Amino acid sequence: MGDEYCLERLLNSPGNFTAAKLAWVKEQEPGIFEKIDKIMLPGDFIAQRFTGHITTTPSALSEGVFWDFSENKPSQKLMQQFGFSNDIIPDIQPVFADHGRLVKSLADELSLTEGIPVTYKAGDQPNNALSLNVFEPGDVAATAGTSGVIYGVSDELTYDPQSRVNSFAHVNHQHDLTRVGVLLCINGTGILNRWIRNLSGNISYAQMNDIAATVRPGSDGLVILPFGNGAERMLNNEIVGAHLQNIDLNKHTLAHLARASQEGIAFAFRYGLDIMRSNGMQPAVIKAGKANMFLSPVFTEAFVNATNVPVELYDCDGSVGAALGAGIGAGYYQAPAEAFQKRQVLNMIQPSQAGAYDELYEQWKAALYQHIGLQKDIILDKSLQLQR
Repeated sequence: MGDEYCLERLLNSPGNFTAAKLAWVKEQEPGIFEKIDKIMLPGDFIAQRFTGHITTTPSALSEGVFWDFSENKPSQKLMQQFGFSNDIIPDIQPVFADHGRLVKSLADELSLTEGIPVTYKAGDQPNNALSLNVFEPGDVAATAGTSGVIYGVSDELTYDPQSRVNSFAHVNHQHDLTRVGVLLCINGTGILNRWIRNLSGNISYAQMNDIAATVRPGSDGLVILPFGNGAERMLNNEIVGAHLQNIDLNKHTLAHLARASQEGIAFAFRYGLDIMRSNGMQPAVIKAGKANMFLSPVFTEAFVNATNVPVELYDCDGSVGAALGAGIGAGYYQAPAEAFQKRQVLNMIQPSQAGAYDELYEQWKAALYQHIGLQKDIILDKSLQLQR
């Protein structure tokens, strides 16, 4: 398969997803591969243990690189390329569907009622988006935990020519309703925050947020690149590494490290959002749960001002999304919007220092380009590719 074929069908390739891993098993462990009946993502497997039935969804298959969006079915060319039989794909159902009923043995073990339906399955980021009522084109969610993620919904089969973003079938994607979740991921988010915390002697994250707030924006010239957790897709799958630049041992303290790390992550979000902007996504507001790094006023301020996009914070997390998704799938709600009627914004943070943060961002980006050996801006490719 050529790159253009993968791009046009939003196959998220190249990428270390299920199809590539399965191809490795086929090549390296053929005895195991020959025993395969069905392939499942973790959510599919858990549902199978609950119900005894194996199903999957377009969303799960798209995460695994199997889903051809132009045909709205598993990619036959991909299956043939890797030598996979169509028989390994489980029954495909919508995300919101009856995926089976809770079996008696597990019902007894969990003190639940036998026959409870499993009515919703989704990956972490589509589910996080659902928890924030992100369903329609232009809606955008963000999270800053283990990974930093911006996840926006589109109704067009657009793609980044450099394959720096992933595309998933969103939870409400259907044959006659295109809803693609465009995902930008920063691998080195939570691990950098944890690394700084480990240096501190394991003070609490709340204390680290407090000391970060004692330093002015810009961290007195200290710059941190938060890319120390392997290859970054948004940097063309390069292993850039985490870097500290301009550290002055006479003035920089743990507080400077704490602030510079949070600002560096926020600037990485800006860099990623500019990639998404260059491919047609222009968020008017970004929704996030008040959790993980969005608990830090420093990070939230840097994120809002660096991206120049307001952020709505909500009191919710993935577990809330899973509960609401199950209710939608079971028909408790007549429409997804009904599930969010009582949802209220905890806080709306507006950009207030965007100009100052633009200058700080340019300094951060110059440091990034120095380390990846670039002399020009690689993200301002304004070409927008549309699948016709």
